[in-house]
Amino acid sequence: QVQLVESGGGLVQAGGSLRLSCAASGRTLSSYVMGWFRQAPGKEREFVAGISRSGASDLYADSVKGRFTISRDNVKNTVYLQINSLKPEDTAVYYCAASRTAAIMAGKAAYAFWGQGTQVTVSS
Repeated sequence: QVQLVESGGGLVQAGGSLRLSCAASGRTLSSYVMGWFRQAPGKEREFVAGISRSGASDLYADSVKGRFTISRDNVKNTVYLQINSLKPEDTAVYYCAASRTAAIMAGKAAYAFWGQGTQVTVSS
């Protein structure tokens, strides 16, 4: 079992950047495919980005391609989400999640472990 703790959220102006971190404990992060999801008020939790166990492959939602970058440091047991060119519609609680699947999955059901989330608010 792995425990996940997100950090790095905050209030930023449109066009700004943030780097979210997800620190893992309890088990080595390299055992898991990792994903970032977000949930805006009144909306379903949606997939944002995922990264393979080695970090060699990644996957992005169309809405964030070119602006978000997922990465991982398996030595530090941490996953990151670099968010650039922020838009007001990026406002949401961002969650990291760990999956035991072999491939990167966009569906929430594939992820067994979740962090508590970090709030990102983008002002226009």
